Amino acid sequence: MKLFLFLLVLLESFFISAQHQDKVDFVRGEIVIRTLPKEKRILGEVAYTFKVLSDVDSVFLDAQNMHFSTVKLNGANAEYSNTDTIISIHKKFKKGRSYKLFLDYSAIPKQTVYFLGWDDRDMENQHAVPPERRAVPSEKQVWTQGQGKYTSHWLPSFDDMEEKVEFDLNITFDASYEVIANGKLISAKRNSTGKKSWQFDMQHPMSSYLLAFAIGNYEKQELVSKSGIPIQNFYYPKDSLRAEPTYRYTRRIFDFLEDEIGVPYPWQNYKQIPVHDFLYAGMENTGTTIFSDGYVIDSTAFVDKNYVNVNAHELAHQWFGDLVTEKDGNHHWLQEGFATYYAYLAEREIFGEDHFYWKLHITLMQLQSMAVKGEGESLLNPKASSLTFYEKGALALFMLREQLGDKAFRKGIQKYLQKYSFKNVTVSNFLEEMENASGSDLSDFKKNWLDNSGIPYDGAKKRLAAHCASLRLLYDMERDLSKTPRDSIDYAKYWNSSPSIHLKEYILEKYQNTLSEEIIEKAFASDTVTIRQALSLVDDIKRYPKAAFESLLNDKSYVTVENTLFKLWQAYPQDRKMYLDKTRELLGLPNKNLRLLWLTLAMLTEDYQGSKTKVYFDELSGYTDPRYSFEIRQGAFFYLKEAFGFTDQNLKDLIQATTHHSWQFKKFARDTLNELLKDPDYKKRVKNLTKELNSEELRYLNSIEY
Repeated sequence: MKLFLFLLVLLESFFISAQHQDKVDFVRGEIVIRTLPKEKRILGEVAYTFKVLSDVDSVFLDAQNMHFSTVKLNGANAEYSNTDTIISIHKKFKKGRSYKLFLDYSAIPKQTVYFLGWDDRDMENQHAVPPERRAVPSEKQVWTQGQGKYTSHWLPSFDDMEEKVEFDLNITFDASYEVIANGKLISAKRNSTGKKSWQFDMQHPMSSYLLAFAIGNYEKQELVSKSGIPIQNFYYPKDSLRAEPTYRYTRRIFDFLEDEIGVPYPWQNYKQIPVHDFLYAGMENTGTTIFSDGYVIDSTAFVDKNYVNVNAHELAHQWFGDLVTEKDGNHHWLQEGFATYYAYLAEREIFGEDHFYWKLHITLMQLQSMAVKGEGESLLNPKASSLTFYEKGALALFMLREQLGDKAFRKGIQKYLQKYSFKNVTVSNFLEEMENASGSDLSDFKKNWLDNSGIPYDGAKKRLAAHCASLRLLYDMERDLSKTPRDSIDYAKYWNSSPSIHLKEYILEKYQNTLSEEIIEKAFASDTVTIRQALSLVDDIKRYPKAAFESLLNDKSYVTVENTLFKLWQAYPQDRKMYLDKTRELLGLPNKNLRLLWLTLAMLTEDYQGSKTKVYFDELSGYTDPRYSFEIRQGAFFYLKEAFGFTDQNLKDLIQATTHHSWQFKKFARDTLNELLKDPDYKKRVKNLTKELNSEELRYLNSIEY
């Protein structure tokens, strides 16, 4: 009998994981959780209310590796079974009845909930830590990233996006931290043990992958939209001067999107929370965007790497993805393409028409390059690349708007959002609404832009040129280049014919070796940072006046200064000390791009502050520590590998990085370690270090032959 039940549960798991649970409708979920960060454990309770739409013998929830201590149905102990992935409640559920399911559970999530900084060295016992590592602050955080279907790692919930539930969250944690989650904070009560319970209320249903919370040390900037929606922008206390440049234009973006979309913002409030070592740029959890703290910048960095596009993209998702949600991956364009397009419109509002059309031009060129290589993808391919879903999707919407006109396009968008609010959608649903609004047949649009793995290149190029004078000049110049040798083109004619910053940047970057002195002089004389930044990318700086190139070190751009310092250091060895002295105090972007380069060049410069060489090496070496962001660590690993080699501590940090939750950084670490292991000396050193590693750090080493 036990074996039969076990097989039944396995079969049930196989079948129900592949289909929508359409005989019941989960309406509300009341969640109470405690996080135990040092154990990386979640203790939780959830009470679900659901309605039965048709007679059914069981209901299920996705629950990854969870232990259940209590399972009750309408207050009585329920018959249930669970595997590593689901819990099933067995009962003859009757059509038309409502039930309340209560679950008390615990989980140690393998993903989705990230506990950062809780297993660092004891900061109160720093005497045992090398001096170069003592100043590293421990940024203790807990945050979630559901991404499609992974919330079931910390909450019994629904990997299927079609199950939309009104969720309310109650989270108990140390009162000295800030807790942020979906919905409106309706109470925050401290208890006698130093803990605090934050209670959040949602008013509308959403897919469970959009549930989120973040815990950390935060302060906040508070704004109110034109329509009265509260906006809270969080930041670390040490970053109070970075709040304004980080969140610059937030209210303007919000107001623009509400006006442009024509449908009111659908949630009670909007929050944005930066976190350490986030997996992506940002994530559009309902009313609660979590994003990488690599975007927390000062005003100088704004020109190099700002949050504006990510800010607008995640906010646009609150309508396209959160309010209306794709039925499945076949319709992913309805989320990412739309968020990308509306983010571009928001950037047009802020940075102008030229900026907008050049972004679409760059997208078109990338997509055409893919198509020429035979790598083009349909927008309806659920396994398509990000370039397809995001960029081709945005360009397709631009072309649809061109076909329908502004009035019909906006009317169709509004009808689509209103009809499918808090529901799931397909591409056919969208096209039907756009056809109804415009009176147009969109079968050709679907064939050319959605089904087609290629790109209607000539038509898109023609539409861009019709709107943008600087792109018309670019296309004229490219036609001339196709008929005339590159060095005989009069680039000054094109340069002088347009005020477009984007055209001038393009000419500088693409044709730097054939430009006249007139253009170069004008570029150096420009007060536009990005035009001067293009000069810092030239191959041979000795073709240009030395003093003019040195002036780039004064620019308000960390990327410009980084490029310029490296090129000057290479080209003029006799002046290396002067260049290093001038840039000694600069750190750069959040990834410390300038500081890492400066430390490397300072050590490679003969007789430059020789007594401090060890201090510089210790600082550079210390940046591989796990308490730094993975962007800083990756930069430090790169420079150490290229110029100096790794200490034993660097090797241990690299091995630790092979288990990092960011797949990009993990891949970098594994590739770097694999390369090092080809060297017999490094291989021997790594073997000697294994006794100092824990089981998690040994995991990757044990999986490879070395």
